[in-house]
Amino acid sequence: MTFPLTLLNLAGAVALLLWGSHMVQTGVQRAFGPRLRDLLGGALRSRSRAFLAGLGVTTLLQSSTATGLMTSGLCAAGAVELERALAVMLGANVGATVVAQAFSFHSAALSPTLILIGVILFRRPDGGKNRDLGRALIGLGLMFLALGQLLDIMTHYEDSPNLRILFGAVATEPVVDVLLGAALTWAAHSSVAVVLFTLSLAARSVVPPDAALALVIGANIGSALNPLLETPGDDPAARRLPLGNLFTRLIGGGVALAMLWPLGRWMVTLQPDVGRVAIDFHTLFNLAVAAVFFPLLSPYAALLRRLLPNRPDPADPARPVYLDAAAREAPALGLSAAARESLRLADLLTEMIAQGQAGLRASDRRAVVETRRSASTLARLAAAIRGFLAELDSEDVTPADDQRIGAILTFVAQVEQAGGVLARNVLAPAAKYLKKTVALPEPPRDEILAMLDRTSANLRTACALLMTEDARAAHLLLDEKTLFREREEQAAQAHFEALACRGEAQASALRLDLVRGLKLVNSHIVAAAYPILDRRGELLPTRRVSPTA
Repeated sequence: MTFPLTLLNLAGAVALLLWGSHMVQTGVQRAFGPRLRDLLGGALRSRSRAFLAGLGVTTLLQSSTATGLMTSGLCAAGAVELERALAVMLGANVGATVVAQAFSFHSAALSPTLILIGVILFRRPDGGKNRDLGRALIGLGLMFLALGQLLDIMTHYEDSPNLRILFGAVATEPVVDVLLGAALTWAAHSSVAVVLFTLSLAARSVVPPDAALALVIGANIGSALNPLLETPGDDPAARRLPLGNLFTRLIGGGVALAMLWPLGRWMVTLQPDVGRVAIDFHTLFNLAVAAVFFPLLSPYAALLRRLLPNRPDPADPARPVYLDAAAREAPALGLSAAARESLRLADLLTEMIAQGQAGLRASDRRAVVETRRSASTLARLAAAIRGFLAELDSEDVTPADDQRIGAILTFVAQVEQAGGVLARNVLAPAAKYLKKTVALPEPPRDEILAMLDRTSANLRTACALLMTEDARAAHLLLDEKTLFREREEQAAQAHFEALACRGEAQASALRLDLVRGLKLVNSHIVAAAYPILDRRGELLPTRRVSPTA
């Protein structure tokens, strides 16, 4: 067999091994994923149970990386303490060795049977869990098949001088072998596959014992890289667990590398089969690391917290500031707190308007898009205010308090809807236009900026109205509807003229869309005046119009 063909067959067998491992993992996750996560979360009441849970879940998933990512998510969410999460990772590392031990017995004869059963389950019409289990069994069969092919390829190792030269160059330096094993495991996302590949190399004496053990050390280090690199976000606290797991592997790997030569000689005297030596060393390495670090988890976790402190949490604008739980027992205090929080809600909308103005003035599409996202912040704070008012002690609420609650709820609802309309009907069309052109046309841009200024002023009037319930401020707001309606009529007339004259129809259409959107935003703000005038009997039937009018 020629060297290129041998190398191609070798790469194909490794790829088949990786794909089989991937199928097993995805099949088990789809069949039992939620249960495995619940099992993992429920077992984190003690270190010992956490260790066993990590071992068991990894044995089923055949991936310590998957277990590490699940545990990192639980730890980052604060559902589990760091000490117990580290215990899970120690168990997961041992669980990976159980999988490697199971595959090391070369039961290639099981491959056809596993694949046949897997295909039957996979093709069953009921689908569901049977389909997922069939996928996992097919993956197991492919892994056994790939291992058999690897051993067959390595049997012809002596017949390929180029292959001997290739692996001979790799096996000269243990440090290079460690780096190679770590790189392969990081790329393959599977320490099991790399360790089994090392087993096939060592079983046919392609690499000497020292090189096989060094590759196994590298595989253990590489398996700790993926959870660290795939941890979402940039919060240092979220990286404590994956980084702590990597440190245990690095420390254990450094000690094992320093003892590599005597350790290799001793293990070979106990077990002449070098392939078995590689697998047994993999198990011994992880058991030793677990035995050393398990009693030290508390100080080790404290060190990780000191090295990676909690990042200062910036104030969430959607988090209530004035809604004190104790104020719910006294309606007077509760209404005052809700009114103050409602003013904060209006301040958020004011900031949203100002940010939108800045983005439109600079024709910065990214700034306009970012401003649109502030609408979700308004919605969250508005929901918190409504929830607070709903929990006020109803026994002490007077009719006047009921009216005040209605006014606050109306104000909150209208401000929230104004923010949503601003995002959807004003900022979204502007961002869409800026995606196609460099800048907004000056005439409509200047008009929209002026209308935004007027909208912001009307919002301040609405805030004053909420606190003073002065009917004069309410009438001022109602009069603003006339001005915005006139602006809409002017924009519509200009658009019709542009269409008739075949002028700048696109610019006039944008102007009309934005003016209509701002008219609707202002209508929601003006609607805050309705409860005040309605209570005083000053809201005439002809003026009782909906906010969208």
